[in-house]
Amino acid sequence: MPSRLPRNAPLAPFAPSTANAARALNVHLQETSHGSLSLRYVLDADLSQIRIPATRTPRQADELWEHTCFEAFIRTTADSPAYYELNVSPSTEWALYKFDDYHLNMTPITPDRAPRISVTRDAHRLELEVDLDILSPGPTPTPTPTPTQTGALALAAVVEDADGELDYWALNHPAPNPDFHHRDSFIISA
Repeated sequence: MPSRLPRNAPLAPFAPSTANAARALNVHLQETSHGSLSLRYVLDADLSQIRIPATRTPRQADELWEHTCFEAFIRTTADSPAYYELNVSPSTEWALYKFDDYHLNMTPITPDRAPRISVTRDAHRLELEVDLDILSPGPTPTPTPTPTQTGALALAAVVEDADGELDYWALNHPAPNPDFHHRDSFIISA
């Protein structure tokens, strides 16, 4: 049974290992009253052992999940298979996609206002905060839903180590392989 929207959601690695440079990854969530969703990802790690994309001009970009990237998945309604995927990179690049069903008809979405992204870091902590105006439909016929309109929310991240290996972090891992799109990954509900 999905849980109510928490203030803090710890993510777990798909394959825990003592060799992982990442020690913990938490997501702090807040749905604001003015129709935006605020997510703050906090990665506790030896950042010298993590590949973090260099800061760029904020822009929409594809395939961010091939490197260190933070993600959120929003199910449109409890009885619909459709969902949205948000990808945000420490580079401040981002992507928003709509799917009609599990990996079906991936459509890029351009909201009226791009997500606002801020990144801070020190030797052992990377924080990425993203604010998404989830009621801003942009040129698409369907507005991006708020979590209170959704059946569920899933949170995940890809962390690339210094050797280029990818670690997959999520609220849960219901499949035998990392699969953030899996229906059983959507375990937070509003």
